[in-house]
Amino acid sequence: MPSIIGLLEQQEHAARRRVDGLREEADRVQAELAAAEEELREWLIARRRVDTVLAPAGAAGAAGAGVQDAAGPREAGGWPTSRDAARPKSQVPVWRAGMASSVLSVDYQRIVQAVADRARLEQGPVTCQEMAAGFGMDVVPARVKALRSKAKRLVARGWLAEPTPGQFTLAPGAAGPGDGS
Repeated sequence: MPSIIGLLEQQEHAARRRVDGLREEADRVQAELAAAEEELREWLIARRRVDTVLAPAGAAGAAGAGVQDAAGPREAGGWPTSRDAARPKSQVPVWRAGMASSVLSVDYQRIVQAVADRARLEQGPVTCQEMAAGFGMDVVPARVKALRSKAKRLVARGWLAEPTPGQFTLAPGAAGPGDGS
């Protein structure tokens, strides 16, 4: 029969091995943590530098001013000076009285023009399949889905209305590209 002292020594030895193993693991985790923190610091520095380069003139010194507000174009930069103008392929401004569709990117102008033409000819709402065919596009699900996405964005911003799902008309008050109202 083993002695009590022998059993205690065995338990103590096992506990020491466990402590040593955990210390080694803690050292490894601490080294990994230090490396990750250093990498994070480098990325933060890189981001600050990019933010400084991309900041509008006069805002370079402002804290946190690196990324430009997506809703407002630069006045001093190469973007359009009109506050209503949208950047190509990106934004659709909210329609308001007096805004012409010329502030929209070309793709959105085509959609508004197609809907306005249908309204002018009193042919009723237009579907995205009809628009795709009218634009000379292949009437395939991917193209129709892309047009539907853009048309729904125009609906959300007040340019078009969707009286029934999938059918688009001009929103009340919104003008076609040549109307200027």
